[in-house]
Amino acid sequence: MATDIYLACQLQELDQRIAGLTNEIDALPKQVAAIQGRLARHKQALNAKKESLAENAKGQRLLEGEVSDYSQRISKLQVQLNDAKTNEQFHAFQHEIQYCKDEITKREDLILDRMVQAEVLEEQVGQAEADLRVESAKVAADIEQARQRIQANRNELVIQRAAREKLKARIDPQVARVYERILKYHGTVVAAIVHETCSSCHVRLRPKFLQDLRTLTEGVLTCENCGLIVYLPESIEGAIP
Repeated sequence: MATDIYLACQLQELDQRIAGLTNEIDALPKQVAAIQGRLARHKQALNAKKESLAENAKGQRLLEGEVSDYSQRISKLQVQLNDAKTNEQFHAFQHEIQYCKDEITKREDLILDRMVQAEVLEEQVGQAEADLRVESAKVAADIEQARQRIQANRNELVIQRAAREKLKARIDPQVARVYERILKYHGTVVAAIVHETCSSCHVRLRPKFLQDLRTLTEGVLTCENCGLIVYLPESIEGAIP
């Protein structure tokens, strides 16, 4: 019994390692997605800056077109002003010409503002492009590192599973069946008794149960509260190589 308990403890260590490796491997898609998400955010930031710059240029072209329209309108009004027959017509054309000039001034001020904004946006686009290049290199390195780590885990998993099969074959079949049954429902299968208390659920065990465990020569006993295989540490000292 002592040897089986000791081997079960070793098997539990292997199973915990296998579970850890499996979880790391299963987490790969999320890890890669998170890494790629960093790159996507940088691309979005760059695209947003480029869109702002494009909108700025579009607005500037519209304003320049309006300036051109008002300039053409002034040219036509100037001809009409020269042909005015009355003072009222003359003053009306003058008023209209002044209105067009004022509108041109407003738009030229707006164009100047947009030109200043464009310079700032161009610098931001350049910085965003530089940041994207740096982040692209980091993301590529991080993804490659993650994949190498996962491949190493897969290789180790093969080794650990083979070791598990060899170790399990050394355990009494009945104990092995109990072990596998518990493993389906618990991450921990074997728990030591410390100060007459189960180290897993921390429930104090009955004296009769403890006495049965001390005199047990075959098979295993499970905790009456949590159902794990329990043992007295001193009972397996002779079984430890």
